[in-house]
Amino acid sequence: MAILSFEELKNRCGSKSVYEVAQEEESSLSEIEVDVVRLKVLEDLTAMKAAIKNGLKSTEKGISGWCGDDCAKLRKRYRDTETLFGKVFEKITAYALATAEENLRMGRIVACPTAGSCGIVPSVIIAVAEERKIPESKQIDALLTAGMIGLIVSNKVQLAGAVAGCQAECGVASAMAAGALVEMLGGNTEEILQAAALAMKNILGLTCDPVCGLVEVPCIKRNAFLGVHAVTAAELALCGVESKIPIDEVTDVLKRTGELMSPVLKETSTGGLAKTKTALELEKVLFNKN
Repeated sequence: MAILSFEELKNRCGSKSVYEVAQEEESSLSEIEVDVVRLKVLEDLTAMKAAIKNGLKSTEKGISGWCGDDCAKLRKRYRDTETLFGKVFEKITAYALATAEENLRMGRIVACPTAGSCGIVPSVIIAVAEERKIPESKQIDALLTAGMIGLIVSNKVQLAGAVAGCQAECGVASAMAAGALVEMLGGNTEEILQAAALAMKNILGLTCDPVCGLVEVPCIKRNAFLGVHAVTAAELALCGVESKIPIDEVTDVLKRTGELMSPVLKETSTGGLAKTKTALELEKVLFNKN
């Protein structure tokens, strides 16, 4: 039977970890062995690492001419200047941009949960794993944990900017990354769900207003911001800070917020940043509009 709520997930976990329940659930639904499930997740993890590697090498611009070299600029700063937050911060922000820019170039990425939010989960898992020397098996556990969080949220609301704004894309990705990070750092089920709740409730109402209808502005840089957002949520949860609103209720609010949100702020590019003076000028250049 499918797990439809986080309360059900907690009950199913008992003495098991979230990732164990996730892989058992996938094994049952897909009628394959757990080992095969983990191999499939490893394929995703490998693809995420390849997207980061490719994104770090390229500076090819996208259709707008605005985006495609921000990761290179950031990496140059990190080479030249000691940053405030250290190596993990450097890698998360750079890897998130690299992945989102690889998506811009129509490269191979893993939508987690969507293409527009593809840099958040990989940047957090892979950057922290590299810096903390966390083995591949634990990275797979983290990705399974992230997938279970995204799956449960998606049972209530479609994870698409056109349905509920970017809170349902980058916002949910940040919650997934927060839970995954807690798993990777040895947290328990309660801490995983607290991290996801903290990340998600503090991004409620995030609009989806892509300039010129392209997954470029503000989408790409949003990945870097929300990767760091996920780490903040994980750190808070691991020291015992709780979301006073349970995660199932936060998910309900995300759904209701999406329903209340104006259509002009849900991926239609008819409002918000997409209708600023500068955005309209670019639109004229790109589409020969009068």
